[in-house]
Amino acid sequence: MVNICCIGAGYVGGPSSAVIAYQCHDVNVTIVDLNQARIDAWNSDKLPIYEPGLEEIVFSRRGKNLFFSTNVDQAIIDADLIFVSVNTPTKKSGMGAGMAADLAYIETATRRIAQVATTSKVVIEKSTVPCRTAESMRTILEANSNKDIRFDILSNPEFLAEGTAISDLTKPDRVLIGCLQTPEGIAAQKKLVDIYTRWIPQERVITMNLWSSELSKLAANALLAQRISSINALSAICEATGADVDEVAYACGTDSRIGPKFLKASVGFGGSCFQKDILNLVYLSEQLFLPEVAAYWKSVVTMNEYQKMRFTHRIVRTLFNTVTHKRIALLGFAFKKDTGDTRESAAITLSSYLIQEQARVAIYDPKVSAKQIMMDLTEPGVGTNEETVKKHVEVCESAYEACAGADALVICTEWDEFKMNQLDYQKIFDSMQKPAFIFDGRLILDAPKLREIGFRVETIGKSV
Repeated sequence: MVNICCIGAGYVGGPSSAVIAYQCHDVNVTIVDLNQARIDAWNSDKLPIYEPGLEEIVFSRRGKNLFFSTNVDQAIIDADLIFVSVNTPTKKSGMGAGMAADLAYIETATRRIAQVATTSKVVIEKSTVPCRTAESMRTILEANSNKDIRFDILSNPEFLAEGTAISDLTKPDRVLIGCLQTPEGIAAQKKLVDIYTRWIPQERVITMNLWSSELSKLAANALLAQRISSINALSAICEATGADVDEVAYACGTDSRIGPKFLKASVGFGGSCFQKDILNLVYLSEQLFLPEVAAYWKSVVTMNEYQKMRFTHRIVRTLFNTVTHKRIALLGFAFKKDTGDTRESAAITLSSYLIQEQARVAIYDPKVSAKQIMMDLTEPGVGTNEETVKKHVEVCESAYEACAGADALVICTEWDEFKMNQLDYQKIFDSMQKPAFIFDGRLILDAPKLREIGFRVETIGKSV
């Protein structure tokens, strides 16, 4: 029997560890976190995160070989392999503020492992970390090693897309496992390879050195975000020239050297990884005295912020240059469909801007709670305070409630339920102020049909 401990019960640690338990019934998996409320939620009928397929996996193995606990020390003592999957937010102050990852949680978890372990462990980086983080982890662990206890470090970055995390885990494009190129490091690497190859083809489990594995995660997210910013930059040109960004993206995507993925124009990318990882790459480049490289990657984030502000300015300009006291319905607050995650969501930037312009903002999202929306709109740096948000924001129970009496409807998240065959747009049109405007920030609506109903439609990347 192999015992696995995962420190961190968040978006990465929870699903990743649950799938291991689901695929390997002879492996005991214990997910630990100091947040009692989060662990209670994992042990309840309503899990703390929404991910299609996750409930079935957790409910089928929980209490058998999948456990959730706040007893971190005991889980560390019992484990053979320990995944470190704690939060690595962008630093808000100090050296590297706004770009570098805050590794305080990583260091705390590593020191805890060193303090309480009574036998040798394989410690696995699962959090998204800057290149060479394993060096500091190894320094801490080796300083606490002795002839009876040995710590080996592996890097096993996650490549999950929220909304498809379970399929990404059960049928991944690849699994990366990096190790120190020593006999002991390679032996530790093989232990993790043996776990994954229970359900993943051997050729998809890629072994490499520790530093390549760490950098590959940042590189992959940077390249994907770069594609989104590239098509968004082209969407601005399309609007100015009369070209159609969907047609341009299709034409480019048919080139086998380019491919069609991540060429969908939108109001901007969000989520927990893209911006954070690119800024980590910027900071790393600056620390390595590569200013041109840093400037190149920073431009990807700059373009993303420009796209969000360009869209909000288009809304105000179209609504006769003022949204003061106008009701604006925002459909979607999560950063993408099929998740309740709102981190770096374009809807936060858009809502904040509209609130500052004195609009009345009605928000509906099928998976984001009113509490989460209020937290996101009042956190430091957003530019709105609690009193102002309560005055200007209404969180609604349905799309129809949000749109009733609205001057404009804005699609912020591409939820399937907002598509033409799911919502009654004639009913929505009848309930809105006239002229009734729709701003499609996700390219999911049929603009000609909406115009037949009577809507005035504005679409990202299209001039009409």
